[in-house]
Amino acid sequence: MVQKKIPLRRCSGCGQSKPKKELVRVVRAPDGSVSLDLAGRKPGRGAYVCPSRECLAKARKAKRFERALEVQIPDEVYGAMEAEIAKGEHDAG
Repeated sequence: MVQKKIPLRRCSGCGQSKPKKELVRVVRAPDGSVSLDLAGRKPGRGAYVCPSRECLAKARKAKRFERALEVQIPDEVYGAMEAEIAKGEHDAG
């Protein structure tokens, strides 16, 4: 039986490589809008972050999403990302 290769992605916050399914994707759509992609299937350029507030805060402070997605990210989008990650932490805990 052949072992299926698990795709790894690097967190924009802590820099650790983790399986793609464990990370949350932030995507810049072809129209330039930025949003959270929880399913990992939206079209566009993506950047990944651990589903934790700490990693999101580190990535935001260092402007890693702006660099990776090549676009300015408004505060409302960060607010939505924080709310979604907080909701995920609440559901898991």
